[in-house]
Amino acid sequence: MNKMIACCGINCETCEARLATINDNDQLRKEVSRKWCEMNNTDQITPETINCTGCRADGMKFYFCSHLCEIRKCVTSKGYETCGNCPEKSNCPKVGAVWQYNAEAKNNLM
Repeated sequence: MNKMIACCGINCETCEARLATINDNDQLRKEVSRKWCEMNNTDQITPETINCTGCRADGMKFYFCSHLCEIRKCVTSKGYETCGNCPEKSNCPKVGAVWQYNAEAKNNLM
């Protein structure tokens, strides 16, 4: 599977955090930070933390993705490449939370 498809199915190739990183775009980092803080009901995601080259790709990872993401932890603990390999994916509340906001992510893994 394409290494730019995250464990949850999000396409890292088009992820704004990755785009901000590879283009060194501080304005986009600010926008992503604001948006992700709202989505996750937190103020802990600052523009300085928006540095990522992709969930499954070599290189930098956004701290949440590398250390806190329950989906990535689950996939790793089960020895899967992505949630697409998991027989429980259709009923999983963890990945379902992503898929409710990002239908493309689900399609990327089906």
